[in-house]
Amino acid sequence: MKTYPVLQIIAGSDSCGGAGIQADIKTATTLGVYSMTAITALTAQNTCGVDEILDINEKFVRAQLETNLSDIPCDAVKIGMLHKTSLILEIKDFLKKHKLKNIVLDPVMVAASKAILLEESAIKSLKEDLFPLVDIITPNLYEANLLFNKSIKNKDDAKDACIYLSSYGCKYVLIKSLELDLEYSYDCLYESSSQTFTFYKNPRILTKNTHGTGCSLSSAIASFLAKGVDMQEAVKKANLYVYEAIKAGSLYTIGKNRGAINHMYKI
Repeated sequence: MKTYPVLQIIAGSDSCGGAGIQADIKTATTLGVYSMTAITALTAQNTCGVDEILDINEKFVRAQLETNLSDIPCDAVKIGMLHKTSLILEIKDFLKKHKLKNIVLDPVMVAASKAILLEESAIKSLKEDLFPLVDIITPNLYEANLLFNKSIKNKDDAKDACIYLSSYGCKYVLIKSLELDLEYSYDCLYESSSQTFTFYKNPRILTKNTHGTGCSLSSAIASFLAKGVDMQEAVKKANLYVYEAIKAGSLYTIGKNRGAINHMYKI
């Protein structure tokens, strides 16, 4: 009997479907991975912005996770929006209890408007309580600036930020969307065990349809890990998937403002 590669997603819901858990499910499905979910928050949002957020009690988030895992083992975990310290600590306890592997943490900390979404205590808890338990963290440039407490302006800054963030215990750091020049977008991957850096360079695509890019990249990495791909190759494949999804999505119009990437371009 066949079995699926299984991804456990822990993230918030985006009601308009472009980011959050909806983007994670679309990405995993497109890449041939079965998704389970634990929703951490509900949002009322569209391409123009977020109108309301409904918090989900951390004990119910934990109940979703325990119920899922009691029936269906998972091959990888993708963690997205964790907006409060009590939830971070609940997830920490869950991960330690079950000794799960292939854990990807996308530290959703900064909105598209660059507004900070976490209190300072929650940011501290994210670094100290979760970073040591995960395989890779995938902050975007603004989140990396916040975690590093310094503006990242060039490749040397990016390297310093990666080394600093890995000191909290994660095996890999991927800083996304570095603004190093006008023609290309760069991602910087750091492997702490070998102390090596890899830069991914893609031509910039003239489009405003980039909603959900970060969620999709982290869930793509987790999906490839669930399929047994090693980390370096998983990041490379995920980077290409998201680049092509942005390119395909640039041909469409959806909503009045910042539309989503085309997660299903492969189907």
